[in-house]
Amino acid sequence: MKKILLLLTVLVGFISCKEKVVSKPDNLIDRDKMIDVMYDLSILDALKYQNLASVDSFKINPPDYIYKKYKIDSAQFAQSNIYYASTYTDYKEMYDEIIKRIEAKKTVLDSVVKKQEKKEAKIKADSIKRIKVAPIANDSLELKKLDIARRKKKDMSRIK
Repeated sequence: MKKILLLLTVLVGFISCKEKVVSKPDNLIDRDKMIDVMYDLSILDALKYQNLASVDSFKINPPDYIYKKYKIDSAQFAQSNIYYASTYTDYKEMYDEIIKRIEAKKTVLDSVVKKQEKKEAKIKADSIKRIKVAPIANDSLELKKLDIARRKKKDMSRIK
């Protein structure tokens, strides 16, 4: 009797795991579009916390922007999100794809930042080389000699 009860318990457990917890909504956002929506929301959300002034200055409300961009509404997004979240493995795969996209963009942006930093460093080094530092005179006699040398140099350039 114990074996039959154990077998029935295991069988009921397997059957209950197969049952869909959330039914498919009528206006379900397709998987690829949902990944795009979630990606854009994550980027805008990160931007909001990294550079609050930029989001506030443009008066952007990230969810409203996304809803307009993808022509969806908040209820449709919420229902689709609940549906996709009801199957953990699919939802995890979606987030893994979003993470891959973010990492790819991060790699590209890091290389652009490094190139920009190299350019700025080269410009800074070139500008430092161009600066000519006048010799510092210790006394008035040396200042007078420097002044005479400068005047001669000017006069010589006028003659040419």
